[in-house]
Amino acid sequence: MKLEGKIALVTGGGQGVGRGIALALAREGADIALFGRTADKLEAVAAEVQALGRRTATLAGDVCDAGSLEAVVAKTNETLGGIDILVNNAQIVPLGPLMNVSDEQFVAGFESGPLAAFRLMKLVQPIMVQRGGGTIFNLISSAGVRWDMSNYGTYGSVKQAMRPLTRAAAAEWGRDKIRVLNIAPHAMSTGMEKWIEHNPEEAEAFFRTIPLGRVGDCERDIGRAVAMLASDEAGYLTGATIPLDGGQANFD
Repeated sequence: MKLEGKIALVTGGGQGVGRGIALALAREGADIALFGRTADKLEAVAAEVQALGRRTATLAGDVCDAGSLEAVVAKTNETLGGIDILVNNAQIVPLGPLMNVSDEQFVAGFESGPLAAFRLMKLVQPIMVQRGGGTIFNLISSAGVRWDMSNYGTYGSVKQAMRPLTRAAAAEWGRDKIRVLNIAPHAMSTGMEKWIEHNPEEAEAFFRTIPLGRVGDCERDIGRAVAMLASDEAGYLTGATIPLDGGQANFD
């Protein structure tokens, strides 16, 4: 197993992409801490991880709340014995035309995305240093590089704000053997399913722009790639944006 003895903290781990990544990491030997808003969902995923023979820790909380983030890092460290992998996945999504998105929605996007990632990266950095290194994944989106930004301006702005944080952390912490990567997935998550339901024509047109012709599976396509990137096999890769999107986006 590529990740035997590693400990991962996954935010938004109760469903969708977070669940897929958690399960893929567990299959490669990692113990998993799950953080999210709904305790029942977290416990259900924890049971799946435990069925794979891995240890778990869960904590329900608000990713926008600094105290909740401090609590989950402390619980993970105390219960599982450290943190080697951080997956910043949780995100409140501010979608819609600019005139329809409120200040409060836009701010919530930043608080749940780049600010939460910023806080968590700083919390886990000393733990990773003590353990001789680690890998941090910040989940972004191709919404930030769409040619037609209608309805995606605020969401794209929030996600694009993660990229310089990733580059800075990769540059500043590389000497400590901490690698930091952006992941931009297209996956059949809960959010994607709802979007398809409410925007069937736009969804059909969007899918035609994916060269591989399909939306990725949360575990098989996204989770397994993250597990590989977290392993020593990708040990010389840091500071990059990895589009796990079937070839659809161009981040150049």
